[in-house]
Amino acid sequence: MEQKEWAALSDEELLQEQKKAKSNSIISAVLIGCLVGVAVYSAVKNGLGFFTFFPLLFVYILVVNGKKTAALTKELKSRNLK
Repeated sequence: MEQKEWAALSDEELLQEQKKAKSNSIISAVLIGCLVGVAVYSAVKNGLGFFTFFPLLFVYILVVNGKKTAALTKELKSRNLK
């Protein structure tokens, strides 16, 4: 969701979205750790190549996706919700 859509949601809906975002951030952290581990293993085992950088592409996607959670947090703080 974008910043405009966050403003249109009620307080209860924002709190539900926060719960979803919290679980998504935990899953993303685990995936990022695994993908970085695969990239490091690939670099050590086979040297630099396609399979070294391919997992890092997914890490970038997960990090960019995490910035949407920051927008939700900003909206929650502006409404003084926890």
